[in-house]
Amino acid sequence: MPESAPHTPNAIKKEAADARLERATAELRSTKTIRTRAMALLERARRGDSAWFTVNDGAMETTATLVAELTRARYPDLKIPYHSRWRHFEAGGVDRLAQLNRTLADALPAEKARAQIDLALVSVLLDAGAGADWTYQEAAEGDRPGHSYSRSEGLGVASFHAFMDGLFSSDPAQPLQADAKGLQAVTAEQLGAAFQVTPGNPLVGLEGRAALLRRLGQALQDQPELFGLPGRPGHLFDLLTQRAQGQAAILAHDLLSVLLTGLAPIWPAQNAMGPVALGDCWRHPAAGSDEAGPSSGWMPFHKLSQWLTYSLLEPFEWAGVQVEGLDALTGLPEYRNGGLFLDAGVLRLKDPSLADPLHEAGDELIVEWRALTVALLDELAPLVREQLGLSAEQMPLACVLEGGTWAAGRVLAQQLHGGKPPLNIQSDGTVF
Repeated sequence: MPESAPHTPNAIKKEAADARLERATAELRSTKTIRTRAMALLERARRGDSAWFTVNDGAMETTATLVAELTRARYPDLKIPYHSRWRHFEAGGVDRLAQLNRTLADALPAEKARAQIDLALVSVLLDAGAGADWTYQEAAEGDRPGHSYSRSEGLGVASFHAFMDGLFSSDPAQPLQADAKGLQAVTAEQLGAAFQVTPGNPLVGLEGRAALLRRLGQALQDQPELFGLPGRPGHLFDLLTQRAQGQAAILAHDLLSVLLTGLAPIWPAQNAMGPVALGDCWRHPAAGSDEAGPSSGWMPFHKLSQWLTYSLLEPFEWAGVQVEGLDALTGLPEYRNGGLFLDAGVLRLKDPSLADPLHEAGDELIVEWRALTVALLDELAPLVREQLGLSAEQMPLACVLEGGTWAAGRVLAQQLHGGKPPLNIQSDGTVF
């Protein structure tokens, strides 16, 4: 075969197309892109060009006051932890991390971190909205009475106990792990039993949650070196600490990038560019300029992956590895943070009747709402810090969310909608 064969016109075209796809995918996996496009949509709405929303900037100061006051009430010493899954594991004032660590008492710090990462990753993937009708009853233990939890706290507590019971492990001798075979074996029936689902206690998106875990298990099997070592999400710890080459810190966006690349195969396939699954990335006609090339018209969010990144900060830090560059991550565009801006009057629907029908995650209205939420969280954060007398270093966005915006969104939703979000969204268990 002639040596020039690989450089035929068709081969050159394919190489160029592959390079464009790689650049577009990388762009849509960058939080810089998320922020740039979210802010552009916010400025567009301020100009009156949005089909869905008006922006009332005059309500931002009162919203910041609400968030600051709630932050002081929740954390009077202003020692605010990260907004992460570990807060839900503390529901009811129970130190479940200590319970896990007691079981891992003989493990080395790296193995503790792997188990904590396994738990947090699986729990976050199960953390889409539970619906208003589901609860989890935690059994009494010792002098501690049993207690019922709902929504995110309930999902956190339920997934913690499922992990402790070995639901996600294929090795009965090593129950405190999530591995490829164990995850692939999880059925909706098993998950439903662990989460106490019955006809009278329904959990939104149960099938979608179980399918997501099975796809994770399949990805771990198909790409055994996905997270540095075969078979477990917890090997993220080894991958990133080895990449750091002995340094005491890693970057938050590097952690997110590994997750976005590694977890790409597990997301539903409706959002894809060529053969590449984009995950939490949705069409919006005003997202990205024409110069953006193939990525134009896509608004990325990666909410679950960023929520997961926030939730993995502490396992690294507990093992002595600092995570820097936290504010490279964006605020989380889900219905508590987004609901805060609607219920506080910062955002207003041009057509109030749109609050009533059921919307899909890919509807332009919902995509734009989420984008405006990302941009407004960036603008709200310094106002909250100013009222609390804290710097960005003392109160990164991860702490503003926890202090914070998510809790304020929940408070207003309870006051105004009985706890439900201000927009009615169909969840498949993978976005909200």
